[in-house]
This record gives sequence, C-alpha cells and structure tokens, in this order.
Amino acid sequence: MSREILLLVDALAREKNVSKDIVFSALEMALASATKKKISQDKISQDEIDVRVHIDRVSGEYETYRRWTVVEDNDHEFPSRQIAMSDAEEFGVEPVVGTVKEEPVEPVEFGRIGAQTAKQVILQRIRDAEREQILTDFLDRNEMLVSGTIKRIERGNVIVDLGKLEALLPREQQIPKENLRVGDRVKAYLLRVDRTGRGPQIILSRTASQFVVELFKQEVPEIEDELLEIRGCARDPGSRAKIAVKANDPRIDPQGTCIGMRGSRVQAVTGELAGERVDIVLWAGDIIQYVINALSPAEVERILVDEDNHSMDVVVDEGQLALAIGRGGQNVRLASELTGWVLNIMTVAEAEEKTEVEYAAMRQLFMDNLDVDADVAEVLVAEGFTSLEEIAYVPVEEMLGIAAFDEDTVNELRSRAREALLTQAIASEEKVNSVEEELRKLEGLNQEILVKLVDNGIVTRDDLADLAVDELADMTNITEEEARALIMKAREHWFEQN
Repeated sequence: MSREILLLVDALAREKNVSKDIVFSALEMALASATKKKISQDKISQDEIDVRVHIDRVSGEYETYRRWTVVEDNDHEFPSRQIAMSDAEEFGVEPVVGTVKEEPVEPVEFGRIGAQTAKQVILQRIRDAEREQILTDFLDRNEMLVSGTIKRIERGNVIVDLGKLEALLPREQQIPKENLRVGDRVKAYLLRVDRTGRGPQIILSRTASQFVVELFKQEVPEIEDELLEIRGCARDPGSRAKIAVKANDPRIDPQGTCIGMRGSRVQAVTGELAGERVDIVLWAGDIIQYVINALSPAEVERILVDEDNHSMDVVVDEGQLALAIGRGGQNVRLASELTGWVLNIMTVAEAEEKTEVEYAAMRQLFMDNLDVDADVAEVLVAEGFTSLEEIAYVPVEEMLGIAAFDEDTVNELRSRAREALLTQAIASEEKVNSVEEELRKLEGLNQEILVKLVDNGIVTRDDLADLAVDELADMTNITEEEARALIMKAREHWFEQN
C-alpha cells in the first residue's frame, strides 16, 4: 500500500508539474477527510472533529491522529475538538491555550477511501498549486504593463485572458466612456494581486497614473536606456494627463523625445488611452520653475510661496486666467497633483488686493502690539517683517540697516516685541489651563491647537469628539487627515465605556 502511495505521488507530481510535497499534502487532506467521515458516522458531525494525517515522505507509511486543542473555558464550544483549560490536566495535557492533544486512531485503508473525495481534494490542491506557480512565474517577470484579450464582461467588470492566467479589470479602473468588447485586445497596468478564498486574483487598471508612465516606457526606448526619466504623472482619466520628464543626457531634448517624429510616440500613447490628451512637462529642480512648466500653456506673471501651508499664489494676466485654470479647473488641478503643491490661481488685480489686505493686517498687528504709529508700522512691513517674533529675535545688525531707524528705536522695538510675545504666552497658558485635563493630555494636541480650540469654545474632550472633521480642520488650520485622527482619539473613551 505504501508503494502505491509513492507511485501515485510521483506520477501526479510529474503530470501536473508541481512539487511532491504539494501532492503529499493534498493526499493527507483527502485521508483526513475520509477519516472524519468514518468517525462521524455515529453522532458526531464531521465539522466538529479535527484529524491529522502524516505520510512518511520516504516509506509511504501513514499515521492518523485525532486532535483536541486547549481553549479558554468560556470558548469551549466544540467538545469534539476542544478541551477546556480547567479540564486540561484531567486529559493529561498542559493547561495552556493552544496546546494540542493527539491520539492515534485507526487509519482508513487507502484503497477504500471514497474515490471521489480523494480525487477532488487532490486535484483541487494541485490546481491551486499550479495557479500559484504560474502566477509566481508571471510576477517574477516584473512586467507591470500587461496585454491580453477580453474574454467576457460581467456586470461591467472585464475579465482579461492573459494566456495561462485570467485578470480582472474592474469597472472603476476602466477609462470613462471607453467601449470595451469581448475579443478586443487590451493593455492595462498590473495594479495588485488580491488573495481571496477562491485563490489569487490579478487586478488591472487603465485609470492609474502609472499606466501612462508604462505606456511611455514602451514607446520611448530612451527611458529604458536611462537617458530619460519620468519624474511624475497626474491624470484625469479619459480627458487629460501631464507627465514630468527629465533628461539624464544633456544632448537629449526630453519633451521632443517623448513626443516623437511628427508626434508619433505621444499619439501612440494617446490612442491607447482612448484619446486622452497628454502634456509633456519639463521637470525642474527649482520648484518655482517646475510649477511654471506644469501650468503650461498658461503664462505666469509671478508666484508667491507660502512654505507653512505648502501652497503658492500663482499670479497670471487676466487674459491667461481661463487657460491657467483650465476647463472645470482641470489644468491647475493636474499641475497641483504633479508638483505636490496647492496652487491658487489669481489675476494681478486680485493678487494686489490680497497683498494689500495682508499688509494692512500686519500694519495693524504692529500698531496694536508695539504701540507705534502707522508710519513706523509701514516701515516694518515694507522691510519684510511679518511677525512679532521676527522683530524680537532678528539680529540687531539687520534692523540697524533700516535707514529710518536709529539704535535706540531698534532696541525699543525689540523690547516691546518681546514684552508682547510674553504677554501672549501668558494669555495662551491661561487659556490652556482652563481646558479639561483629559483634553490637555490628548495625544496629538499642542498648545497652539489648544488655544484655537478654546477660542472656539472647545474645552472638554467630548466637545472635541462631537466635532465634524471639516469643522476641526477649519478652526485649527490642520489637515483633514490630522483632524480625523484627533477626533477619533477623543472618541476612544466612548468605545471603552461601551
């Protein structure tokens, strides 16, 4: 009998091109299933029994064990395969959760196994192993751009035949208004592999930004040769895309190389993207120049950078406004996504108005806190001072360089600025002390945020927990992601109480 097993394992391993260990495991499962049925014929259901079969890989002999696992007393739901911890010593096992007790049972005869059950289990395991091996070989090629034939369409989801494998192109990963039909050849980006109960599933995408990058890699050999590289991509699938390119060889024109002779290369990509327009943007190490390039074809007058908020005010001529913004805000949105900066498009008049409002606010800040007249405040603003901290701690030599101020004036201004900051710090401390202790100790809150919360009447942990994400983000000038994290932290004690 043991010789029969070894011959069967060897034959199946050769026929299905899988390892012998996989066939042994499948056979052990089949024998275990048959043993369960044999033991369960009386009054114990098959699902309640735990059986393990071990086949010796050399001799072909096999042994069968029935198993019980030690569990907590309150989890003792299946006596046929579980032992309560309090009863463990009685059964001769260590009272530790997870400990397994095994008892040998009479093995079923290999020749008397239900042929259908054994066959199903063995063939299913082998099919799974074959699929896994084919998938592994496929992924090892590291080809992110795949091509296949549409085999069928189910509820808008497209099943693509890749040869020995099938892949899924979900509806949400298809280019809008694209007409895909059974039998069409289609290219897509290998988005991910989902591991499900029914086996691994390859998920494809035609809307991912990386799909555009992979198409250009295929059309532009200079990218493969590392003479040219794509530094970023932003997409509005089916409508427009922007890619940022950089030449690693000064003799190469990166934009012209990607466009190709008479536009042949970019047209090939556009054709695969169902007519989606692709802008080739020249990447630049200088972020200002990069933004100007990304907003092309609009012409930029000037840019005002706000490092704290990671944003830029982009000033354009009135006649360039519509071009810079694009239809439905598309151009500025894609440029923002490509560069990673928030871009605010405005006309020269709007920029001047905004600047005047900001200057007026700074002048008033200095007048109120330094007790100076409008002329002195105007000089400070004109010299580029934007906060009390700058006046209080900027090097004396820098302020002495201002023609309108003598040494006594500079020292007095620095002294008043420090006094004002001290007064503000004391006021902030008093506000923070008025907050509920549980809120003060909440992870992620700093004094600046706490002061803003108090100013908006938020003084307890429950007050914070009751806020909506957008409300908290607006009142504290933090991101929605940060606001969501703070609110969930404030709500933790609710769940603990429940």
